[in-house]
Amino acid sequence: MTFGVVLVVLGGFLLGGAWSIWKADSETRGRTGPQVAIAVVLLAAALLATVSGVLRLV
Repeated sequence: MTFGVVLVVLGGFLLGGAWSIWKADSETRGRTGPQVAIAVVLLAAALLATVSGVLRLV
């Protein structure tokens, strides 16, 4: 397994984590500020890891 494949898989896990946090909204107030911030950070990390992995595979 090459490092590029590991990065793509890691990006998938981070994307799943971002989706999970985004869907876990509070029932009374909607999404909180920290939830949105963590989801955005995880989404950015997922995109960076996935793009890096794809570029390493090419």
